[in-house]
Amino acid sequence: MKPLVSAVIPTYNRPQLVTRAVKSALRQTLKEIEVIVVIDGPDKTTREVLASINDSRLKVIELPIKVRGAAARNAGVAESQGEWVALLDDDDEWLPEKLARQLKVAQQSQFLYPIIACLHIRRTPQGDYIWPRRLPAPSEHLSEYLLARKGLFRGETAICTPTLFFNKSLMQRMSMKEERRIHQDWDWLLRVSALEGVGIEFVPEPLSIIWEHGLQETTGTIVNWRSSLDWIQPLKETGLVTPCAYAAFLMTTLGAAAAKAGDWRAFWLLLSKAVKQGKPKPIYFPLYFGMWLFPPKMRRWLRAIFTRQRH
Repeated sequence: MKPLVSAVIPTYNRPQLVTRAVKSALRQTLKEIEVIVVIDGPDKTTREVLASINDSRLKVIELPIKVRGAAARNAGVAESQGEWVALLDDDDEWLPEKLARQLKVAQQSQFLYPIIACLHIRRTPQGDYIWPRRLPAPSEHLSEYLLARKGLFRGETAICTPTLFFNKSLMQRMSMKEERRIHQDWDWLLRVSALEGVGIEFVPEPLSIIWEHGLQETTGTIVNWRSSLDWIQPLKETGLVTPCAYAAFLMTTLGAAAAKAGDWRAFWLLLSKAVKQGKPKPIYFPLYFGMWLFPPKMRRWLRAIFTRQRH
């Protein structure tokens, strides 16, 4: 029987983590699915571990060379048989009702190409949080929802890869940029949202678990703050990112990354670009200076006090 939904999970050299992700996908209450794991390059251990899972719905593709996340996802979508696609990272997992709830919303959508997101449980060393804390306003520009938070702490807004559910034909129209190593989900969402017939909707309940590890913050954010600046610049120039979202991204996301890296050369660079080329809101200035004055451990402690919602 042809599957309704194809789950696509890229992985490399993390057999225990991807096994957890795969099992969470196979435990879905929606049974008409396939789970495609794309091993990003030769990886005997992962291949053997996945071979021990006895479920005909699991399909494993091992790429001959390492191509990284976006290209691996594109390869998985290209091999998929389902009308709908759901993305999952190898270190995250889904709750059992996720695909069934998203499929129902997608089938009832008035958009030609609906993208269905959901809330998620952000699992951190400090505790569990339910993110996002608010959904997009009807007239809110996508870039401002993704990048321009209105409060003091992270988690107010979020659309993350393991929550995404969409029609396969949409990614056939516009795939993820394979040269993009960071912000792959944001980049795809911002570009695809400009297509006619695309609309983003939410299932307003947590259906994914996203694990946040200290190492993820270091390797994925801090090292690449300059690459992040290079990423957002053309998006602002083409109008996919508003001046407000541009300023917010520089003063919060990149400010936090550069401050944690101790790269003080970025202090005036980011601030001047945000003011001269963007439209920062007043709240971004105390946030920006706070990034540099207060260490990450103190900010996490404050966030835990004010925003934690136990799952």
